[in-house]
Amino acid sequence: MNGIAVAGAGMIGKRHLAALRIAGLPVHSVIDPDPATAAIAAEFGVPHYESLDKGLEAKPAGVVVATPNVLHPEGAMACISAQVPVLIEKPITTELADAVRIVEAGEAANVPVLTGQHRRHLPVVRAAKERIDAGALGTLVAAHAMFWISKPDDYFETPWRRSKGAGPILMNAIHDLDLLRYLLGEVESVRAVQTNRIRNHEIEDACAALLTFESGVICTLQISDAVVSPWSFELTAHDNPAYPPTDQNALFIGGTHGSLSLPRGEEWSDGGKRDWWQPIARTTLLRGGDDPLVAQLENFTAVIRGEEAPVCSGREGMKSLAALVALRDAAQSGKTEVPEV
Repeated sequence: MNGIAVAGAGMIGKRHLAALRIAGLPVHSVIDPDPATAAIAAEFGVPHYESLDKGLEAKPAGVVVATPNVLHPEGAMACISAQVPVLIEKPITTELADAVRIVEAGEAANVPVLTGQHRRHLPVVRAAKERIDAGALGTLVAAHAMFWISKPDDYFETPWRRSKGAGPILMNAIHDLDLLRYLLGEVESVRAVQTNRIRNHEIEDACAALLTFESGVICTLQISDAVVSPWSFELTAHDNPAYPPTDQNALFIGGTHGSLSLPRGEEWSDGGKRDWWQPIARTTLLRGGDDPLVAQLENFTAVIRGEEAPVCSGREGMKSLAALVALRDAAQSGKTEVPEV
């Protein structure tokens, strides 16, 4: 296999390159218009290309698109046109019409399109899904998810991070929404409010949402990148060494026979008594395992070889984006919004 090219050598692109090295998977090239990123390619002993077209001419087995969000459509469509499988970092795009175009083009050309939703690869998330699907929690009733984190001021020195297409809704809540869809099913409707009063950027710095799922589950979701707290998957999942770990949870799912809290993987039950006077006991789901980015790239490679189906396809990424767009629109309009796909 010719190896995987990484398009975009920023923060997440570097993590993909490191994950490829950990997995023992061949790196094809680094693609980035910034001449300074040639040093990153040299570190991995691979060519550096300043345009995706040039990189695609060199025939990589697949491409990870880790460019700024607004450039995802251009990169994905170039890969599909070149018949090269593509893994697109989350969110698949910033606009739903672009996501639909990418997914339909990939399916028409029979080119695999995957979305980089790495949390689906966490062992504790897979274990939680198995417990939910097995009916261990009974009928699901409600859920609550939190993303409260504090991004430093210098994070916003990069202009696109202050502009439309960025913001914690698109940049971060996409992870939480995809995880909620994976565990709870499709979103039926969304109501939300947002504010930018802390930084006064073009994009929001806090949002609160109420989601109703087709199953009838109701869920509250709180999002902010301006709050110092221990409650976000970034800090609690311990899957990214860049973040200081905390011993907390960020997602809670409750049913008529039990509850789950993630990512600690705590399952709570009263032994079927369903009585608030009864003692309630905790068991812990499998938590440890491979780096989810490594597992995601291993799945990408297996998809390229025709050995596995995508854990998170482009179509799944599109559906999560549809839920996210509904959330974004609801926060802006103050109305109840419905995902369009």
